Amino acid sequence: MPVESGSSAAARQAKQKRKSHSLSIRRTNSTEHERAGLQRDMLEGQDSKLPLSLRSNLLDLFSQIEREFENLYIENLELRREIETLNDRLAAEGQSFEGADLAKGALKTKASHSTSQLSQKLKTTYKASTSKPSQGVEPPSPRDVVIQIWNLFSGLFPKPTESPVCIIPIFNIVSSFKATTSRAVCQLVREYVGHRDGIWDLSVTRTQPVVLGTASADHSAMLWSIETGKCLLKYLGHQGSVNSIKFHPTEQMALTASGDQTAHIWRYMVQLPTPQPVVDISQTPCEDDVDFSDKDEADGELEGPNDCPSIRVATTTLRSHQGVVIAADWLVGGKQAVTASWDRAANLYDVETSELVHSLTGHDQELTHCCTHPTQRLVVTSSRDTTFRLWDFRDPSIHSVNVFQGHTDTVTSAVFTVGDNVVSGSDDRTVKVWDLKNMRSPIATIRTDSAVNRISVSVNQKIIALPHDNRQVRLFDMSGVRLARLPRSNRQGHRRMVCCSAWCEDNNTCNLFTCGFDRQAIGWNINIPALLQEK
Repeated sequence: MPVESGSSAAARQAKQKRKSHSLSIRRTNSTEHERAGLQRDMLEGQDSKLPLSLRSNLLDLFSQIEREFENLYIENLELRREIETLNDRLAAEGQSFEGADLAKGALKTKASHSTSQLSQKLKTTYKASTSKPSQGVEPPSPRDVVIQIWNLFSGLFPKPTESPVCIIPIFNIVSSFKATTSRAVCQLVREYVGHRDGIWDLSVTRTQPVVLGTASADHSAMLWSIETGKCLLKYLGHQGSVNSIKFHPTEQMALTASGDQTAHIWRYMVQLPTPQPVVDISQTPCEDDVDFSDKDEADGELEGPNDCPSIRVATTTLRSHQGVVIAADWLVGGKQAVTASWDRAANLYDVETSELVHSLTGHDQELTHCCTHPTQRLVVTSSRDTTFRLWDFRDPSIHSVNVFQGHTDTVTSAVFTVGDNVVSGSDDRTVKVWDLKNMRSPIATIRTDSAVNRISVSVNQKIIALPHDNRQVRLFDMSGVRLARLPRSNRQGHRRMVCCSAWCEDNNTCNLFTCGFDRQAIGWNINIPALLQEK
């Protein structure tokens, strides 16, 4: 009886496996519609507050995810079989195959490219859904999509075997959960809860008493005690979303910009409560925890501070914009203020008379932010036209403007440092550091995995705090070196998009603040010396 060679046996075995796998694929495809119908029946039978149309859209989205990963799984199996066949042939010839690492690298590259494309599709779909007018129901958060992806991954791919070939790595998509910084360096200290809608902006007073100010989509601005987290004052003078808040450099005055097409200047007087012992709420697993629980008190109706005094009338109202006023800031000295609007213009006002001094035009699309230099009469405006502009008012007779072109999407913010630098952040997921003396190209570029919102730079150490759409907050130095990612888990950190960050290095309790659309602001204690030492 003839003896079958090792290579022939391996080839026949591989052929049988492919045939069996082909039948399995056909069975899967033939029952796809039945499975979809069964899932829809189960979905309709479940109790949920979401409308059926939204639930159906979510089901369709997750079905697309499942099909994408099913294709990846099939491709991976085919590649594994080909390599196993090659290994069998070489083993029969008395040789050993040393190319497993190379094949593994090829699989990694292919998987990384495919998962990157899928991730981009998901984020685009989510942004498109959140840009539509609200109908009383919030769309799913990116976290919920990540959870579904994780579940799909864990159920779709088999466990690693003793084969020398590694299955496509599935953890690239959740690499942002990797721990990089100890809790002793970056610690959550205080949560400031009381707004009834998302918080767009926050700022810290420059004069005593030092308090935190927040601007919210619930048409209000609030002042908070940093040490106790108690609301000290609420401003209710706007008729629209309050999009930004900035404090006067020397007086107890606040400047707020609103969707009601105005900016308000109002005076405040607050008395700080007695400080309470700081409760350490960060003694939970942080960055290395995947957020599977839906601890989201923000989905409910929060009780606002009942005993918080309020102001309803502005001291000065700045008018003349024909669209939403998205941001405002004080010029050095506090005698003038600048506003940025969706009408594509920025206006410079005299604070005492509330008269319009200059209208700064030139942007091709809506403005997103404006910022003033801490010591010089310079203004920088950001826009959706992918540029930001530097306006120079140091010479009263000449008002020069310089255009910075370096981003490929909306510039969400551009801020000054104490020196001669400007730092810009964009929806193109990059942050660029510019030298005012050489504006042709950035001196440093930071590439991230999510859109960047309103950034801030610390005065002394020049550490850049990046708030992201994906609920993360990252710290970088001016050369683009990543220093830390703030802890975030199912019990602490932001649960929605992080909109803004603000430094307050002189405060011993909290020296960094962030706010987001989870309706809360958070105070962090960043051990800057230890952070720089880890660098």
